[in-house]
Amino acid sequence: MLKIYGAFRSRASRNIWLCYEAGIPFKLVPVVQSYRLKGAPPPAGALETQSPEFLKINPHGHIPSIDDDGVILHESLAINLYLAKKHGGPLGPANLAEDGEMTMWSIWALCERAGVPAHVADGGFEAMTLSVAMNGEKPETLEALKGPFAQLDKALAKTGWLVGGRFTVADINVAEIVRYAAGTKALFDANPNVKKWYEACVGRPAYKKMWEARDKEPA
Repeated sequence: MLKIYGAFRSRASRNIWLCYEAGIPFKLVPVVQSYRLKGAPPPAGALETQSPEFLKINPHGHIPSIDDDGVILHESLAINLYLAKKHGGPLGPANLAEDGEMTMWSIWALCERAGVPAHVADGGFEAMTLSVAMNGEKPETLEALKGPFAQLDKALAKTGWLVGGRFTVADINVAEIVRYAAGTKALFDANPNVKKWYEACVGRPAYKKMWEARDKEPA
């Protein structure tokens, strides 16, 4: 059985959401980020990201990781692309072109910063949306996000989805990164296609199931 190493309150949420969507059985192996423990031991039955046991799985010491019958992978977006391709169905690519598009959008969500001056924001799209979640709606960050949000809005205008006119792993990967900036009303109001798409993504039963479990996990 697929093992997911991580926590609901981590980027493992992306992988758990996809598994719920695709009906993929999995075992969640609880791993708590070291910074959250602040020197305290992890809860009973859980690992922590810098423990020797977990470093045998992921020498980089971060979550999520998976063990899929001996296939060890790290990086949440890559894990989702792998699982969607392996298990097929509408979440995964129907052909090589869709495979390329799904990979493209996943990398875009992580790295996109076209037109953003270096002094305005560090990192790509994920780093900027995460900054909103952690540091609030700073004017320079919101300004930097205008371009990527407009790009996404334009891409969604045709079918409402990113690839193949249907909900796919690309939507999961990008929506999970957009989520960090979900409270920025001005950005969503200025990009109605993004707003409609995001609401459709997080309104799905599989997402709600993941989020309910996340809410029950200690902060």
